[in-house]
Amino acid sequence: MVGLPTSKTTQHAAKKKAAEIAKHYETYFHPLVALSDEDVESVYHLRHDVYCEELGFEPVNPQKVERDEFDDYSDYCLVRHKSSNTYASTVRVVAPSGEQLLPLEKYCEGAITDEELHPQNFAREDVCEISRLALRATFRRRKADKFKDSAVGGININELYEEELRCFPFITASMYLAATVLVERHNIKHAYVMMEPRLARSTALLGIKFQQIGPVVEYHGQRAPYYITAEKIRSDLPITLRPLMNMIEREVNASLSMSQVVGAQESILYRGNS
Repeated sequence: MVGLPTSKTTQHAAKKKAAEIAKHYETYFHPLVALSDEDVESVYHLRHDVYCEELGFEPVNPQKVERDEFDDYSDYCLVRHKSSNTYASTVRVVAPSGEQLLPLEKYCEGAITDEELHPQNFAREDVCEISRLALRATFRRRKADKFKDSAVGGININELYEEELRCFPFITASMYLAATVLVERHNIKHAYVMMEPRLARSTALLGIKFQQIGPVVEYHGQRAPYYITAEKIRSDLPITLRPLMNMIEREVNASLSMSQVVGAQESILYRGNS
C-alpha cells in the first residue's frame, strides 16, 4: 500500500526519536545521586521550595529545609539544569531495615488492599518506597505558560530554548528511571509509591506502568498506593525511552563511582551493601 510506512521504517523512526530525546535531555540536564553534604542539603532546600512554600503540604521553616525521619535511611537522586546550574527535580528511595517503616506504612496504614503485595509480606531489605518527588515549578511550565510568571525559581523561562522546554515532560520520568537504577544496583525487589492517579496515568503514557494496589486516599491531596519492580520497568520500557534510560544509568553509576574517588559520603544503600 502506497504511503504507509513499513515496520522497518517505523522502527527506524522510533529509534531516531529515542536518540533525539536522550540527546536533548543530556544537553540540558544532568542526573546524579546526591552524595555530598552540599547536594543532600540541596535536596532538602528543593523539597522545602516545592512542598512547603509552593504547595503548603508542610509548614515553612526559617532554615528552608524539608526533612523527616525517613531521610535517615534514604538515598536521593537529583536532576541539575546545566545552563542555570539549578536543581530542577529530586526524588528519594527510602530503604528500611529492621523495624523501620516505609512512609506509606506509617501515614497511609490500611491504604493497601492488595494483600499479596503488601510490604509486610517481604523482608525489609527487599522493599523500598520511592517518595518525595519534587519538581521545581519552573520546569512544570508548559509552552503555553511560557510568558506567564516567567521568572520562577530564579530562572527566566523566556530565556530557555525551545529544545529545553520539550525536555520538561521527561524530567519526572527521568527521576523514576534514576531511582530504578539505585533499586537495581542494590537488589531491592519491591518498590512502592504513593502518587496522584493522574501522575500514574502520565508515566504510563511514557511507558512506566505502576500497578495500583489500593484505593485513592487523602494524603497531601488525592493519592493511591502503587507497586512496581525494576524488572517490570525494564521490560515495559518503550524503545523511545531506552537511550534515555541508558544515559541515566551511566550517569548515576558514574556519580556513585566518583564518590569513592573524591571521598564523598557514601549513600545509605551503597554503604549497606559494601
